[in-house]
Amino acid sequence: MTIRERTEQLERETLSPYAALSAETRGRRQPETPCVVRTEYQRDRDRIIHNCKAFRRLAHKTQVFIAPRGDHYRTRLTHTLEVAQIARTISKALRFNEELTEAIALAHDVGHTPFGHAGEWALDSAYRAVDPDAHFAHHEHSLRVVDELERDGCGLNLTAEVRDGIVAHTKGEADLEEGLENDLPLTLEAMVVRIADRIAYVNHDIDDALRAGLIELDDLPEDAIALLGRRHSQRVHAMVADLITASLDRDRITMTPPIVRAVNQLKDFLFEHVYNAAGPKGRQIKKVEALIHGLFQAYMADDTALHEAIGLVPTDRKLRARLVCDWIAGMTDRFARQQYVHLFLPTQFDPEATE
Repeated sequence: MTIRERTEQLERETLSPYAALSAETRGRRQPETPCVVRTEYQRDRDRIIHNCKAFRRLAHKTQVFIAPRGDHYRTRLTHTLEVAQIARTISKALRFNEELTEAIALAHDVGHTPFGHAGEWALDSAYRAVDPDAHFAHHEHSLRVVDELERDGCGLNLTAEVRDGIVAHTKGEADLEEGLENDLPLTLEAMVVRIADRIAYVNHDIDDALRAGLIELDDLPEDAIALLGRRHSQRVHAMVADLITASLDRDRITMTPPIVRAVNQLKDFLFEHVYNAAGPKGRQIKKVEALIHGLFQAYMADDTALHEAIGLVPTDRKLRARLVCDWIAGMTDRFARQQYVHLFLPTQFDPEATE
């Protein structure tokens, strides 16, 4: 018996009857010889960490605050790590498959744009302006990244359960009930990541907004804070503990109504006072829109710029727009600014260089 087979046997003996077993995966799009040491979900997790360049670029992509001056604000990568930690804690308590949970969590945002959700909304708008039949959504693009774009177009060939969890991880601005009850993914591990994503961002975005002075603790919804706690750690614990208690030994993931209402209150507060706020952040969002639209239009119009960027110039306009969208979505904040400067601002002229 190989080490992998021993691990698979241990899963059958110890995991919940509702957990996804590695030995029962629906498989990969391209069949592969099993590893003698690692289960299929372990291999997926390792590929995301070691072979996914989009995962590494998350370190230089905005979570909420665009171009912050401080070093302690979350990036898209630290958000991903917080989601993975919360999701693994929940999965361990519920005796779900931790490796599957972690793999989904680590890859759930690899398709995110530069400049956070402001960049996502701007790229969707720019893409639709060129191709009215198209759209951009980061969860769908995350699947495209791991399926089509990584490893020079070969993709990572992940298992069906991880791929499903990636594309099913988000419910956007919807209330938590929507995420708990509708469009359910293949596995409960994917559901854990979906809710862990909400728990993570609701709490760490409050923490960052407080650090930035954008809000005060007393501005937060009073009922929610009274129930969940005033400290970051208290609120995370209250949400996680409630989910575990409500979901233990059940075939679904759920939370109690009071906690659901409190999470929704905090989410709504963030959208009103942080994500869609006027003032300095609102002006930053306008700048992001101008930058993303400018880049998209430039690459659509300038063959030289597009060839310099991706090495080819498709004649089909829809294909060209698809490739431009892929290119911009993959940029870090820093690289997007550099490309905008390169395409739109004059460089210093050296007369001697022309002689």
